[in-house]
Amino acid sequence: MKAFIVEKYRKGGALRFGDRPEPALGDEDVLVDIHAAGLNPLDSKIRDGSFKLLLPYRPPFILGHDMAGRVARVGAKVRRFKVGDEVYARPRDGRIGTFAERIAVHEDDLALKPTNLTMEEAASVPLVGLTAWQALVERAGLRKGQKVLIHAGSGGVGTFAIQLAKHLGATVATTTSTANIDLVRSLGADIVIDYKKQDFETVLTGYDVVLNSLDGDTLQKSLNVLKPGGTLISISGPPDPDFARRAGLNLLLRQLMRLLSFGIRRKAKTRGMRYSFLFMRADGVQLSQITALIEAGIIRPVVDRVFPFEATNDALAYIENGRSKGKVVVRLK
Repeated sequence: MKAFIVEKYRKGGALRFGDRPEPALGDEDVLVDIHAAGLNPLDSKIRDGSFKLLLPYRPPFILGHDMAGRVARVGAKVRRFKVGDEVYARPRDGRIGTFAERIAVHEDDLALKPTNLTMEEAASVPLVGLTAWQALVERAGLRKGQKVLIHAGSGGVGTFAIQLAKHLGATVATTTSTANIDLVRSLGADIVIDYKKQDFETVLTGYDVVLNSLDGDTLQKSLNVLKPGGTLISISGPPDPDFARRAGLNLLLRQLMRLLSFGIRRKAKTRGMRYSFLFMRADGVQLSQITALIEAGIIRPVVDRVFPFEATNDALAYIENGRSKGKVVVRLK
């Protein structure tokens, strides 16, 4: 089958377009013909080698974390899906590879595609949808009447998280550039901070939750908008000891995670706040709950551009410029 392959770790390196063996199908696996694949900053970071310690993929391997397609075959123990079903997923770590014509996905990572979305729209959802869900619902327990700041509101995670937070009944503030103010307001943001003209930490106060996806300086400043008892969740690091424990990392890596996050954890604790690093995981049950929200019209995906599959390297370069609104997708069929 045709696929885009990481031949070796290299910052900014092009993926090789070539042939790879057909995926092996386990008893609990579902073989999916991929119609569309979503791109994420995580793809670039893995290609660059930034995650080698946490996700030690051995080149050559196929990149890609989001997909939508149609079931071609099911394993002997699969009960929830059948041939012909339209599905979508963020395959679990260790089994990525959506920049390809087919992929074998564990049944537990898969969900039926929302009936009101195209394949391209559906492929844009899993990673960012699960990230927003696990941050706001699972980790923060966000509820009606609370206040949340979502950084980078026009990005993939941001566009989804704003809509989810509004559905949960929260007051939503977000940061974005001047060009994207109308977009984030249309998604439900109550307070919009134009980071080119305003400093969010001087405008906002008394927040229950902050979802950070930006740099370390933004992370530090975010503590200033939280109230005592508030939670700072970061998907851009630094990793913390809880993450290291859940990921089953060895003692050396656990100590490294402790050191990397020591400063922000100490500052949060002295202010009566909590710091938490989130690295999302695959979860078909949660994805099915997201499907229900999409089919009910509560959340809509935001797709910036759709590239042909052959232009996957161009699509990666496009998201790396940091100007895309929502998600970028490649179309296979």
